Amino acid sequence: MTPASRRIAIRGASLACTVLGEACTHPVILLHGGRGIGNHAKDLQAYGALADRYRVIGFDMRGHGQSSLSGPLTFSQLVEDLEEVRQTLGGGRPMTLIGGSFGGMIALSYAVRYPHGLTHLVLRGTAPSWHHEVEAKQAFEARLHRAPMATREMLDKLLSDQVTDDAELRLICFALSPMYEDRLDMNVALESARRIDVHAATHNALFAVKDYDVREQLASIRTPTLVVCGDQDWICPPGQSRWIAQAIPGARLLMVPGCGHYVHIEANTQVLTEIRQLLGEGRPLGPAPTLPPASSR
Repeated sequence: MTPASRRIAIRGASLACTVLGEACTHPVILLHGGRGIGNHAKDLQAYGALADRYRVIGFDMRGHGQSSLSGPLTFSQLVEDLEEVRQTLGGGRPMTLIGGSFGGMIALSYAVRYPHGLTHLVLRGTAPSWHHEVEAKQAFEARLHRAPMATREMLDKLLSDQVTDDAELRLICFALSPMYEDRLDMNVALESARRIDVHAATHNALFAVKDYDVREQLASIRTPTLVVCGDQDWICPPGQSRWIAQAIPGARLLMVPGCGHYVHIEANTQVLTEIRQLLGEGRPLGPAPTLPPASSR
């Protein structure tokens, strides 16, 4: 299956998109993580097999990846962009929304604002408020031995609007990379850090105001929801996913032992099976489509 890549104009921004399974009608839209870091490539690889039944849509949020750096760069604007993507590439149909990490925060914000736009919600390694940063710093201190090049000051910058420039953000990502995987090949990490899309201006803008908090609104979400987390996730610790799953009525929690923040890659078959069960399939996975190699998260 060949990805259909394109650019679309959304509210003054030009977004880089990829569509798989375009002949299918039900849209599955992916939201990547990383505020100002990365693009939709890894998520497309992780969830691309769903294109045997669904129209799988990945896109770089404004200010990320190959999309334009157009403002405003706010949570609210990214939610509005997502609704426009659903209307434009999803044919206006209610969608299954899969969001991970920062993308999960945007997904939760969308679910609160546009409940009619959803049929199912999948949240991977995310949090319901910015307060998860306290737990992340505690987890960092406990595992600092895994990342000898990293410092608390680097983490503080990563969770702030004080990153100096793209070069510094890239270096921080490299120094912190061992925190995400137990047996990380540092040569692979170096190549990933060299190639990853980073935009410090976007990062700083999205950390400038710490007001993201949907904890009191989670009970209003009636969309069938799957919450996925690796029990070794440090940046969005497991307690955050447990909170979400307990607060959203009927939500199912999948906690995967031995996996970290990239549980959708480390335990890909298990995660896809759970998603298909959420969608009511109950059958074995189809073959994954052929995709270009992912170079960033």
